[in-house]
Amino acid sequence: MGGDKAPLVPVAGAVEAARQGVDILLVGDEPALERALAQHGDVPGNIEIVHAADRIHSAEDGVKAVRSKPDASMVVACRQVQAGRAGAVISAGHTGAMLAASTLILRRLPGVIRPGLAVPMPSIAGPIVMIDGGANAECKPEYLAQFAVMGRVLGRDILGIHEPTVGILTIGEEAGKGTELVQEAYALLEGTPGFIGNIEGRDIPKGKARIIVTDGFTGNVALKLYEGTAAMIFHEIKRGLTSSVRGKVAGALGMPVFKDLRKHIDPEEYGSAYLLGVRGISMIGHGNTGTRGMANGILRAAQGLRGDVTGHIQAGLAAGS
Repeated sequence: MGGDKAPLVPVAGAVEAARQGVDILLVGDEPALERALAQHGDVPGNIEIVHAADRIHSAEDGVKAVRSKPDASMVVACRQVQAGRAGAVISAGHTGAMLAASTLILRRLPGVIRPGLAVPMPSIAGPIVMIDGGANAECKPEYLAQFAVMGRVLGRDILGIHEPTVGILTIGEEAGKGTELVQEAYALLEGTPGFIGNIEGRDIPKGKARIIVTDGFTGNVALKLYEGTAAMIFHEIKRGLTSSVRGKVAGALGMPVFKDLRKHIDPEEYGSAYLLGVRGISMIGHGNTGTRGMANGILRAAQGLRGDVTGHIQAGLAAGS
């Protein structure tokens, strides 16, 4: 029931994923979900509705809402994973509430200090991961060290990055640059698998490091700037290709290239962000996530289940790599 166009878009994404073989529990108001499903004609038999009488709204305090609304769809959905009825949960609803529900209900993996929000992003080198993307505004050095381990597992097992490299986002490449947090995290990560040192903001789109670790405040600012810049570039391309006859001709000739470019940098390609470090797979999408993004998020969650990403994260943390 979460997202700007819920339940229509989540249901449409679920139907698309179900048609590709993923078993789905749709959690929310049963009559509303049935109406949304009715728009899809022959609904796959591997979709089941789990009724949840309440929902968490965007203006509510996330933690308080999770504690005071046991029948909210997001809370009930997380309980399906806790009870073993599902292996993954995905929502495009209230981000703070989803973070709280996942942490409080699913609980952290043994040894995890703080779960981190890992956000897949495009780059020249291919997919990259920024962690933390906003779950922990303030961090300690040991959080970043664990983020690096968890991010490498995600990059390798779900995004297909061979031997992911790790960099700390800061204001200079030299080892001594950055805040006390960055310098202490550098000392913890030095010599660990894949660690290449510090990277700057301009290195993100180059894919210099495939796993970027940072505190949640910095990561969220960088993420929103990244998204806004991509939107601005496409706006300017569209304006240039429609403002004159010459531009329209160029647009017609280059349309296949532009469509391929849009797909390459479209957030819908990756679906959702991953809350790493909890018992089970928890995925959080934008409120404006579309049908393709929701379906892709579900399919990547299923991929993570088949590949036992959670188990690999636990093993990686235990081994310190």
